[in-house]
Amino acid sequence: MAIDHRHSISLSVTASGSGYPADLFAPSQLTIAGGKTTVLVGASGSGKSTLLRMLAGLEPVPGTFALEGMQDSFKRAYMTQNVRLLPWLTVERNAGIGNRLRGEAEDHEGVLKTLRKLNLERDAHKYPSQISGGMAQRTALARTLLERADLNLLDEPFAALDAITRRNMQDLVKQHFEGKTVVMVTHDPLEAVRLGHAIYVLSQTDAGGPAALSTFNGAGRSPAERAEELFERLQGS
Repeated sequence: MAIDHRHSISLSVTASGSGYPADLFAPSQLTIAGGKTTVLVGASGSGKSTLLRMLAGLEPVPGTFALEGMQDSFKRAYMTQNVRLLPWLTVERNAGIGNRLRGEAEDHEGVLKTLRKLNLERDAHKYPSQISGGMAQRTALARTLLERADLNLLDEPFAALDAITRRNMQDLVKQHFEGKTVVMVTHDPLEAVRLGHAIYVLSQTDAGGPAALSTFNGAGRSPAERAEELFERLQGS
């Protein structure tokens, strides 16, 4: 799949601000490369999800921020830890609900094709109460993929899963979001290293003060070594 570089976005904090959410952040910059996965990591309450909600258009962008490259025409998809499947709809209809909410024709073939990729085709007729947590997460992933968005925002989508299911979901994200522009929030250093083309750490210089973004590269040769380096960096943030 060709890498799409048209959708590069820059979010800069130009000055410290007052009032929520400006007071959460110190001057720094986040660059989101088109066609790549950018991962945000940091301590709880540092503002990772707030930044993601700004990019999703769900949180106002303060005047002390500069958002460049985000066109009004950009289609955005937002996947959270809570899969939020509608219990009265089947797996198939939950996956394809975006078209229904917009009043567009249902893409039956496209939905089934995506469910097939995620090994859910045989379960398309089932309801959320009849499937496992991992299957529900795959349904939510199908729903996100079917949006065919310019910008895909993933807010700790696998935090509640067991280790094996989580690893499988990571593999699916790596496979099916290849070449797409993704921003993902996680607390898991290994997940960040496995999925991220670029990793940003959001850390506070003073306890309780505003947090700044900084890049993480890591000198380790293996993912495990880089994850350990990132873990140590987070402990000091």
